This record gives sequence, C-alpha cells and structure tokens, in this order.
Amino acid sequence: MKILFLVQGLDVAASRYRVLQYLPYLREHGVQATVLPFQKGFLKKLKLFKSASKYDILFIQRKRFSFLWLKYIRKNARKIVYDFDDSVMYRNSKASNPESNTRVKMFKNMVNVSDHVIAGNEYLQKNTTPYTHNITIIPSPIDMTLYPQKKYSEENGNITLGWIGATGSIHYLEKMKPMFETLGRRNGNVKLKIICDTFFDCENMVVDKKNWSEKDEVTDIQSLDIGLMPLLDDPWSHGKCGLKILQCLAVGVPVVCSPAGINREIVEDGVHGFWANTQEEWIEKLEILINDNDLRRRMGMEGRKKVIEHYSLKANAPRMLKIFQQLSSSAN
Repeated sequence: MKILFLVQGLDVAASRYRVLQYLPYLREHGVQATVLPFQKGFLKKLKLFKSASKYDILFIQRKRFSFLWLKYIRKNARKIVYDFDDSVMYRNSKASNPESNTRVKMFKNMVNVSDHVIAGNEYLQKNTTPYTHNITIIPSPIDMTLYPQKKYSEENGNITLGWIGATGSIHYLEKMKPMFETLGRRNGNVKLKIICDTFFDCENMVVDKKNWSEKDEVTDIQSLDIGLMPLLDDPWSHGKCGLKILQCLAVGVPVVCSPAGINREIVEDGVHGFWANTQEEWIEKLEILINDNDLRRRMGMEGRKKVIEHYSLKANAPRMLKIFQQLSSSAN
C-alpha cells in the first residue's frame, strides 16, 4: 500500500503528532509512506497533485483548497483521507466574530471530496457529520516511549506551574495574568514556567521563560508540578485537541484547565486534575494542588494511565492503519 502524506511542514508540531510519529508503525505494517509539505505556486501544485495517481491513498493534513483545485485532486487521487485537528470552519479566538461562510464552504467542499475524514475530537466530528458519515475520531496521540514518568519530590517545596504552546495560543495564558498576580502574592513558593518563544512578565510571580525546543520538550514538561490549559468558551477553542494536557499527563503532571472542548473529555474533574472557570476557581484549585504533594502525585499517575489507555500512539496507530487498509481494499 502506497500513501502520499501532504503535511503543513516537517517541523510543525501538528505534522509531528498527526502524521510523522505514525510512520515507523505504518512502515512496519507494509505501508510505503511518502511525506511532502504543501507546495506554493501553480506549477508546483499541479505537479504534486498529478503525482497523487501513483499512490493508493492521498492523505491531506488540515489544509483546504479552492473548488477547482479539489476537482483536479479528486481526478488524480484514488482515495483521499482528510485529517484535521482544529476548528478550521471557524475563525480563531482573536476574531470578533467566529462565523465565516467562506471557511464553512471550503471545509464542506474538502470533506465532500474525501473518502474518509479523521477528526481530532468529538466536537470536530459533530461539525463534520452534516457532510459525511465516513469519519473517525483519532486524537493527537503521545508516543509514551518518549515520555517517561517524572520523578516526584518528597517535599512540598517550590512549586512550578507550567504552560507549553505556540505563540498563537499564548493569549489564552496572558489573559490569566491577574490570577497569577493574586496567586503570587499569596504563595511565595510558586513560579510560572512558560515554554514557548513569546513571553510576558508578572510583578508578583517569578516567570521562568524557556524557549521551546524539541530536544528539551519532555524534560521541560517533567520539570512542572502543575500543568495549565486555559481556553475560551468559543468554537475555535472547542476544536483544540488538548495536546498540552496530554503531554503533561503523559509524564504524570496533573493539570488545571478550562472545562471547554476536549479538556472535559481528557480531564475528569478531581481525578486527573481540576476544572476551573472563574479566576476564583483557578486560584482555589491551584492552591489545593500547590499545598498537597501527594494529591499532585496521585492525580498525575492517574492521568498517565489514561493517556496510555486512550491517547497513546500504541493505542491509536492500529486504528489509523485500519482506516487505510479498509480504503485500500475497497479500491481493489
């Protein structure tokens, strides 16, 4: 079976988690995988999409195309799988109005030409079912061989709250700044670690600014005591696939998160961490964990178990392979 994977970029996190980490497993099971980034320029696109005829399956990650390009892609591709892990049919959280007829139309057209759709969470699935029932939910999985459990301190000393993410998402964390100021005034042993390439400062809390690197990513997450994932209650946020939470839980770090979108699916309130809506709830839940070393450990270990069972690469790679096998067999 030959599959052409078209991805956002070989160094893009979504490509790593949605495509690249599957490749060793797929190749072990007879898949000849070719991975290429999307091309810019008319002639390069023409050449790329014409080459789709050489493969059993064309896998398109996240991107949508104009109607004319879709007709050409459909003409050349034997089978098309469309994979997405964001609310691409809406504008992002910074927009004053999330609704976009253009985005909805492009998404609908993309789904309609696809033989199978892979959505990153249940909310994205619900937004797809009006156009197709050939859809499977597969989360952005964690390769647990790369995420060993953190070593827990025996003492309840200095506590590190942490957030990892891209520049485009740090606005979620920055909106929490008043909460950090209050928390810092009340707890002198707490600091905030931001793993990103964009940062901000707090007056009452030390901010540890760590530039993200693939080499240090897991070690940086292991250095956290409590993970943070604030979100807004809007269509774009509901499409998030919870990678920050999964990374924290994978190494055994409990989380406090907004109960929006997939956060509610991953984190059971009081089991793997806590939900928090208001600033008061954030402070209350964080202080519970700040002051209880054993609770942090128990919740972190429960979270790690859940990731292994439901959100690991080992659990999800066979599901991905099964989709490809079914599509390939139906083409013969």
